[in-house]
Amino acid sequence: MKKIRFLMLFFLTVFSVAGWAQTEVTGVVLDDANFPLPGVNVLVKGIKKGIVTDIDGRFTIKASVGDVIEFSYIGLETQEVTIKNYNKLDIKLQSSAMQLEDLVVVGYGSKRKRDVTGAVTSVKNDAFNRGIVTSPEQLIQGKVSGVNITSASGEPGSNQAISIRGQGGVRTGSTPLFVIDGFALDNSSTGGATNPLSFINADDIESIDVLKDASATAIYGSRGANGVILITTKRGKKGQSKVTYSTSLGTSSMAKEIPVYSADAFRAKVVEIGGQLIDLGGSTNWQKEITRTAFSQNHNLNLSGGADNLTYFASIGHQDQQGILKNSELKKLSGRINLTQKMFNNRLKIDLNLNATNTKSERPAIESLIGTALSLNPTYPAYDENRAPSIFADVFNPLIRLNLYEDLTNTNRIIANISPSFEIIKGLDYKLNLGVDNSNSDRDIQNRPSTLPQQDGRLDSYYISNKNNLIENYITYNFDLGENNFSLLAGHSYQKTFVQYRHWSIDKFKDNGIDPKYNPGLGQELDLIDNLPSGSAIKNELQSFFGRVGYSLKDRYLLTATFRRDGSSKFGSNNKYGNFPSFAAGWRISEEEFMKSSPFSNLKLRAGWGRTGNQEIPSKITQASSTTSVTGSTSYPLNPAGTFPGGTTYARFANPDIQWEVSSQTNVGLDFGLFNGALSGTVDYFNKVSDNILLEVVPSDPIQAASTYWTNVKDMTITNKGLELALAYEYKNENGVSFSLGGNVSFIDNKIENSPFTVLTTGSASGSGLSSATINGYVNGQPIGTFYMKEFIGINDQGMSMFRDVNGDGLDTDADRVVAGSALPDKLYSFYGNIAYKGFDLNFNFNGVSGNKIYDNTANSSFYKARLAKSLNTTAAAAQYPSESITNPASISTRYLKNGAFIRLNNLSLGYNLNPKTIGIQDWVSSMRFSLTGQNLFVITDYDGYDPEVNTDRSVDGVTSYGIDYLSYPKARTFLFGFNVSF
Repeated sequence: MKKIRFLMLFFLTVFSVAGWAQTEVTGVVLDDANFPLPGVNVLVKGIKKGIVTDIDGRFTIKASVGDVIEFSYIGLETQEVTIKNYNKLDIKLQSSAMQLEDLVVVGYGSKRKRDVTGAVTSVKNDAFNRGIVTSPEQLIQGKVSGVNITSASGEPGSNQAISIRGQGGVRTGSTPLFVIDGFALDNSSTGGATNPLSFINADDIESIDVLKDASATAIYGSRGANGVILITTKRGKKGQSKVTYSTSLGTSSMAKEIPVYSADAFRAKVVEIGGQLIDLGGSTNWQKEITRTAFSQNHNLNLSGGADNLTYFASIGHQDQQGILKNSELKKLSGRINLTQKMFNNRLKIDLNLNATNTKSERPAIESLIGTALSLNPTYPAYDENRAPSIFADVFNPLIRLNLYEDLTNTNRIIANISPSFEIIKGLDYKLNLGVDNSNSDRDIQNRPSTLPQQDGRLDSYYISNKNNLIENYITYNFDLGENNFSLLAGHSYQKTFVQYRHWSIDKFKDNGIDPKYNPGLGQELDLIDNLPSGSAIKNELQSFFGRVGYSLKDRYLLTATFRRDGSSKFGSNNKYGNFPSFAAGWRISEEEFMKSSPFSNLKLRAGWGRTGNQEIPSKITQASSTTSVTGSTSYPLNPAGTFPGGTTYARFANPDIQWEVSSQTNVGLDFGLFNGALSGTVDYFNKVSDNILLEVVPSDPIQAASTYWTNVKDMTITNKGLELALAYEYKNENGVSFSLGGNVSFIDNKIENSPFTVLTTGSASGSGLSSATINGYVNGQPIGTFYMKEFIGINDQGMSMFRDVNGDGLDTDADRVVAGSALPDKLYSFYGNIAYKGFDLNFNFNGVSGNKIYDNTANSSFYKARLAKSLNTTAAAAQYPSESITNPASISTRYLKNGAFIRLNNLSLGYNLNPKTIGIQDWVSSMRFSLTGQNLFVITDYDGYDPEVNTDRSVDGVTSYGIDYLSYPKARTFLFGFNVSF
């Protein structure tokens, strides 16, 4: 009997242990096309134990019979499997009808891509450009048709010029509206010369959506005329917590030098042209002396995860990028927290976004440094016998200038918004959006005092404070009535910005070893002539009412209507409010019965029309302005023995009738997909007409208290019309080979019509004898950015320049100026691709433009024969004409106008995803990646300056200039090693 009891107890124990014992469960996860899926979350429910699949879709997890394992992946249906035995699991995740649809962010919400009726392009983070990125525009350069992004300088953190479907204003600029996580930014400068968008850590961005036509941008009303760019940052996802660390280390060098004469060639050429040679016996490449091999590093750590009701994403990033010019550097420290809390059975949802950034920028005296390096006599030795920078009697050694000059900017910026939303009834949601964006910037520019060479010290200090507050309330209601689907939006927005600026300076610091910025009180000269303090304060308010109606019949016929009414403090009391409607329709042809047997997996026709406004004008221009000064025409002595009191005069009259500058745009587009979506593309035709152009003009009556006034030019229009084409192809097979190719091309025609001016000049030239000369001209029938100058036709018998006599009067005057081309390209194109096999992948991106010209003001001011004759260095082009006199001046003309077309290999990246299992660390590490990236590897162009992608701002009285290159910071060629690891 005891034996029987013992056996029963033994078997019960064995079965009990067997039932509770955990064993490794292995398997592979495939998608619905039978391809392995890396990165799938594999979770044992109940005990929250989880892993992710490796690069081959394989997994190994400890579980017991009866446990439920959950498999989840973004864009695919979550699947649960109950363990019945320990056989290998083959899991196939199916596409989710709700999740697989690409969501496109639009104003105040998101839509399925197939339901979008406007011209909208979405770029996800896996398609972003690789390499050193200091602002978000660089991530999508060349990725979106109709969008021209120009890096105007090679300086770290420099501004990016961006236009969507052409330039639409004379003085209002073309910068689009940027919206980050629902917060509309003010485009005001945050101080210094750095890009105001550089505060965003590129590693935090999930996607960038570009709204291009009026039917998409009209929901933003007065700020949508130049397009809208919506930036969405990363958020946590329900499931296993994840920690990711990424780093990159890079080296940069000058991509191209300007080919000025070497010392030996210089000696021969100066003598050959009959110049006066000054030869100090050296042989110096001054471009190399002021540049360096620059190093950069970037580190990012982020944590993400969440449970059913709370998800989180937190990151901290540090970026340190040296510039290739000495004493040029950008340092950035950023932190972000994004939280989502759900309550009351998911009826209440609260999104919180918080970003803080400290940016430090150091700059040399760029124009002075480059100008000296290009022109300085190459026979001058850079260093003396003691290896100290040489001192010259006639010019400052640029190496000494590097030691004496310093330009430091320190910017702190915090941007935060909280957005609670509550589901009132099914489909009806109320949302509140509260946001604040505060930045403060201090900038010190100091010239240190020096005894030898002699220089008095000087300090200029600048302070900028920028505050942007936002409050929005809106309701959305989505409901179905049979085959009819409705989406309604109505809301109110109020936004207030306040920008304050202050500047002061002091001169004549003594050479006592103390930097002026550390003790400004040591300056000996503080007068109101050279050191007059200045400042300004600007407050702008924008109140808006907006709404949108979306309608879909049978998920096939689509209609969208939007309306926004904006009231801006920038405009006059008689026209403070403007109305901005839009309408769009779509037809999903591929859903029709007659298309079921066609090769099209998607075919949608879109058409839309809308009106948007532009409020990017100077503040206060509707109000009167006066100025006080002491001059012979404004003041007189009240007391014969006393000083003259200041006299007050009008600087500007009030004009309460100033109206909104308005753009009306029509768009017709076609979206298509073939071969089950393997080949997809879009074609769009657009016609955008801007009218009510705002200009500062001279009164017709010459006897006026104010010399100019602002007004709308009623009949003047600026038209941008064009065609955009984008294509993408994806392929993968069961052997692990996949590739994707894409590209886009845009044709844009820009034209000014009905301008009351014969020509509106801008683009101030720099150089000896060029102080009042201009380069650009706005001319009827021609595009913005037109070059307006004399046409150079050669050298005459006296060795002087000859220009075409346009009016035939036999005189060389400004009346002989002609339209000589445009700075705006009429063709933009890009192509890019990805090739992957097993764990390896190769990515590349080319972009280019054509149809544009560049005015080389650097050559105009520095590279001509008269300067070479004075022992100043030039390029060989200065001596191109043997018969040219060494006294021939360098006038503004087509002699220095050059072809600006180019094609660039923007970036090339080779990566390898290492399976942690192969080195036995899969229990701690879920993924590892190594990469090598090259940026700006080569450029094919006829332009002989540093780089054809250039645009030095030479605006005159606020009239924007285009296509001018003047002593621009050279571009770098960069190589980066990157490493990413997730735990």
